Amino acid sequence: MTQGAGQEPAVRTATLRDFRVPPYAQSPAPPAAPRPGNAFPEGGAPEGYTPTARDLPVITRDDTVQVRAVPEPRPGQDPELGPLYVVGDVHGYLDELHAALAEQGLIDGERNWSAGNARLWFLGDFTDRGPDGIGVIDLVMRLSAEAAAAGGYCKALMGNHELLLLGAKRFGDTPVNSGAGTATFQAAWLLNGGQKTDMERLQDVHLQWMSRLDAVVEEDGHLLMHSDTTAYLDYGTTIEDVNDTVHAILTRNDADECWDLFRKLTKRFAFRDEAGPQAVQQLMAAYGGRRVVHGHSPIPYLLGEVGSEDGEDSAGPLVDGPHVYANGLAIAMDGGVTMAGKLLVVQLPLHD
Repeated sequence: MTQGAGQEPAVRTATLRDFRVPPYAQSPAPPAAPRPGNAFPEGGAPEGYTPTARDLPVITRDDTVQVRAVPEPRPGQDPELGPLYVVGDVHGYLDELHAALAEQGLIDGERNWSAGNARLWFLGDFTDRGPDGIGVIDLVMRLSAEAAAAGGYCKALMGNHELLLLGAKRFGDTPVNSGAGTATFQAAWLLNGGQKTDMERLQDVHLQWMSRLDAVVEEDGHLLMHSDTTAYLDYGTTIEDVNDTVHAILTRNDADECWDLFRKLTKRFAFRDEAGPQAVQQLMAAYGGRRVVHGHSPIPYLLGEVGSEDGEDSAGPLVDGPHVYANGLAIAMDGGVTMAGKLLVVQLPLHD
């Protein structure tokens, strides 16, 4: 979201590294590495590379809806349920996640859950491109247990990068039918920012956790999903159907079937052009909700503010908060942390 004159942004980024974590609460982290972005190895991009297209039509800044995160009473809501928060794509940036969660009061100085009965949803894409994807997963898993003990919850959705990492681990260089030739999960994972340190630290508990994530959920009238695509409709006409189908595909462990699921949930930009509101309404007609909340497509691309992948050409964060578009029916939550943007943690609902 762009900041209007005299308007406070919905979310502010706290100074990083303001907190210290005891040894028992911190995953071993690899040495700091530059943001890898989507660097191609020699020979160019093989089949399966899924970049963010930079040459598509973009929504201009004048189309950005100015919003603030303002809680409102919800008639009929269970009084034991706390406020609802969502987190955009993290992509391995653990320090930024710590800072954003602390700013919202969701974790304390020891990086433990401190939000009581609050509800926290991560929208997927925990790994790849950033330096410590496994550390991010470890944190989310730990916070899930701590939040449940406090009467709240911390949950997560399946992103396309979870599917990519699962595929790279399970199938490696096994050729898959991409629909336009052959590809491999391993090549696609590396080209989409796969970090070898993450693969080295990946354990069975991480694989089991990722494979059990749901793809879609509805909370307080918000239809939460990772990708801004209508491809979810290919997997079921209800939320339960979609999640059951995705879990069944991962259980069957068929490389081609898993690749097709990854390919479809990598699609993007279904909501941003003239047909966008209709696409959102199509999803809500099937799954419910009054607004779709998604990650996946970085807000800088939706706004046409494209900085460099490594941040060298950026004067500062390009995003201050969520981007509301498609006639107010869609909320984009990927602040572009991989391109010197912002990792967003926001309380819902948002009000225009």
